[in-house]
Amino acid sequence: MNLLAQATPDIDAPAWFWEAFIGGVLLLLVLDLVVFHRRPHSVTAKEALGWTVFWVSLALAFNGWIWWTFGERKAIDFFTAYVVEESLSVDNLFVFILLFQFFKVPPGLQHRVLFFGIVGAIVTRLAFIMAGIELIERFHWLNYVLGGFLVFTAVRLLFAKKEEKDPSETWIVRTIERLVPFTPQFHDGKLSVKRADGRRVATMMLIVILVVEATDVAFAVDSIPAVIGVTHDRFIVFTSNVCAILGLRAIFFLLARFMTQFRYLEPGLALILAFVGVKMFGLLNPTSGQSLLVIATILVVATVASIVNPEKKRPEPIDPPIVG
Repeated sequence: MNLLAQATPDIDAPAWFWEAFIGGVLLLLVLDLVVFHRRPHSVTAKEALGWTVFWVSLALAFNGWIWWTFGERKAIDFFTAYVVEESLSVDNLFVFILLFQFFKVPPGLQHRVLFFGIVGAIVTRLAFIMAGIELIERFHWLNYVLGGFLVFTAVRLLFAKKEEKDPSETWIVRTIERLVPFTPQFHDGKLSVKRADGRRVATMMLIVILVVEATDVAFAVDSIPAVIGVTHDRFIVFTSNVCAILGLRAIFFLLARFMTQFRYLEPGLALILAFVGVKMFGLLNPTSGQSLLVIATILVVATVASIVNPEKKRPEPIDPPIVG
């Protein structure tokens, strides 16, 4: 079954739509770094809540514009893709907590690390999305490959044993440490400094940013196929993805204290991945509204179940990297 034939036609977005969206995102990021977070500081829970409301409201406002400009179906596709990407991103926040603890990133610099991570993520996600959809349009059988990959990932989430891995043992960290000469200090957030002998070397700040960028590429391998499983519309996939990751920093500081308590989050995400994977196989043919309802129901049930039946014993819980 050709899933592309079932989808609504792509938005015929003129070039200036893309340019305006990317330009607006860049403007917001510059304002965020230069004005609102010009001075490194620890992000409080209250501040994180305010920024979370801001970014989510901005995404919903853009979703409203999609509805007004392109109709209900495209708006539902956008919102569904946004929810899927945001949900998968939240599950990955635990990895960032481990990385920040391992590298001993000062709380005042954590926001800046995530800022550069988001800039890199926007570039890599655009490349992943364009290449992925182009391949699917040329080779329809890739739908089944991606669907199978999502189902495999879902099974792995459900049944894989939980093991805390030392980030220093990952190939990413080992490779960077071999190739990049660096000094094991952060130097107030500078990316490089000169030694006494005049040689310029990377700081720990640059090393952490590179690790975060590489980690995000690994995350995209899971999340991009899931979003493409919702819609193949390039404009919808890209804009929903960017809107989701823009709010990821605020959500990180907001949920870092509590996310380990959501014991049913991963099983819920596994069900979402399995649902999208089976949908890509053509075994299910729900409408956009039905897909959104299924995904939202799974998230709500997983969250409520985690609150009603919290984990009673958690071996050595990891303290969140938040001060204030």
